[in-house]
Amino acid sequence: MANSVLVENPLLKQIEKLSPFVGHTPLFPVNKLNPNDRVKIFAKAEWQQFGGSVKARAAFRIIQDAVKRGDLDMQRHLLDATSGNTGIAYAHIAARLNIPVTLCIPENASEERKKLLKALGVHIKFTSPYGSTDEAQEMARELYESNPEKYYYADQYGNESNWKAHFYSTGPEIIEQTNGEITHFVAGLGTTGTFTGTGRRLNEFNDEIKLIGLQPDIAMHGLEGWKHLETARVPDIYDDRLSDEIHRVSTEKAYDTIKKAAQQEGLLLSPSSAANLAGALKLAEKVEEGVIVTVFPDDASKYGEVLDQLF
Repeated sequence: MANSVLVENPLLKQIEKLSPFVGHTPLFPVNKLNPNDRVKIFAKAEWQQFGGSVKARAAFRIIQDAVKRGDLDMQRHLLDATSGNTGIAYAHIAARLNIPVTLCIPENASEERKKLLKALGVHIKFTSPYGSTDEAQEMARELYESNPEKYYYADQYGNESNWKAHFYSTGPEIIEQTNGEITHFVAGLGTTGTFTGTGRRLNEFNDEIKLIGLQPDIAMHGLEGWKHLETARVPDIYDDRLSDEIHRVSTEKAYDTIKKAAQQEGLLLSPSSAANLAGALKLAEKVEEGVIVTVFPDDASKYGEVLDQLF
């Protein structure tokens, strides 16, 4: 009976039709910036999917699983806290499915992101520019608790569907695209879904693959979406036993890498993508040989103010 109900759910049919457009991103070779000719460096170009960033994977899985459980429909608002990309991914997917969205975001989010969210019909609740996504999470939780019938609180920082999206998509894609030859995976820690899910899948495939987590070097940093784990609220889905090493990346290094990637690789990267690349390049200097894979969460299209500073 349960299966027949799922098949008959028209919203799930719409979600299934959208599935081919989420994930399935190309693996881009980084050549000119690579400091070690015995190492290959690749990055998943995650902006090349519906929703425009790596967060489309988690947003899609969170929505799909919530609809399957009966927690989300076209009357109940999808509610969450976000610094930008997950919210934009929610908005793209939910607009397609006619699901209303309410997001709590810090007031200092970029103007490009605010405009995108408004264009996609999102109800926005702004929090203090000084409280980061931690404060936005508190507001989202309070909104849900005050009106649980109106909202489905997705809680991307504690939602198992976040990391599972990468376990079942990003990880297998990387294994297939490298012919199983990947030796190191490098990714920044924000919600930690990308690192946790992809890392678990890669370790299941080959437990000799090294997992390198990246975080900002200081608490007050400019890497939107990343968390300085010593001072920020650690996401519930984060597994601190998973990483072989944690490396630090400065905002300055990320911005310098944006310039170099544009001028030498023809890539216009976001700060978080550039920070991931900086981490991969630093690792390539230290290892004798191997295949390093990282993730480009998004491109520079939503970061006009950063490009204005740099060029």
